[in-house]
Amino acid sequence: MTEYERMLQGLNYDPCDDEIMNEQRKYQDALWEFNQLKPSDIAAKIKYMKENFAECGDDCYIELPFRANWGGHHVHFGSGVYANSNLTLVDDGHIYVGDRVMIGPNVTVATANHPLEPELREKGLQYNRDVRIGENTWLGAGVIIVPGVTIGKNTVIGAGSVVTRDIPDNVLAVGNPARVIREIGTKK
Repeated sequence: MTEYERMLQGLNYDPCDDEIMNEQRKYQDALWEFNQLKPSDIAAKIKYMKENFAECGDDCYIELPFRANWGGHHVHFGSGVYANSNLTLVDDGHIYVGDRVMIGPNVTVATANHPLEPELREKGLQYNRDVRIGENTWLGAGVIIVPGVTIGKNTVIGAGSVVTRDIPDNVLAVGNPARVIREIGTKK
């Protein structure tokens, strides 16, 4: 099994493998070009997302700059996704973002992780766990989502929160680590 196949299966792999690096560089180069676009060049932004993301629905918008290990190649955007500036997606694994998700500035979503065993880390190995963000969710400014987390639909994650475990539908979660503080209701 190649290192690239191991990467896709969520197994420990060497991210510096030549095959992986050669493939990844194509997307990083395209991402560099994307980040040079003028704010008014909406058509080119849409073209980039449609061509480079794994999936991209309609009416999606990203404020630049945008960072992604694979340029968004493993990112699945639903429709109506808005991401504010400085979005960082560590998309070595897949990131699934539902329809009408709002992402505040300086948000990081990571899928890559490293083994706890020191001898494996010494070898530079990593593994990936997919992240899922449900429809109509709002991620406040500076939110960090760690590998393997699922966030339910209609959920709000408060600014500066670090999401280390799954969060259910229809709740407000805040803190480090993020904890559910109440269900979403009619209160502001």
